[in-house]
Amino acid sequence: MKTLKDVKVGETVRVVKLHGEGAVKRRIMDMGITRGVEVYVRKVAPLGDPVEVNVRGYELSLRRADSEMIEVE
Repeated sequence: MKTLKDVKVGETVRVVKLHGEGAVKRRIMDMGITRGVEVYVRKVAPLGDPVEVNVRGYELSLRRADSEMIEVE
């Protein structure tokens, strides 16, 4: 299983599944990250947290803990 945390800068991936439950999963979905959407990884901070991505035409910063819950291909 590959997660968004494992994706290198400059790669575009497709979301396969969201792990997690309740309010955390709902918050990720409210940010526009849903199954089937393409995510482009723009930058990763020096210590790996946060990760800056482009999704649905806008820029979004995700915490490392949130990016581990997003399974991609």
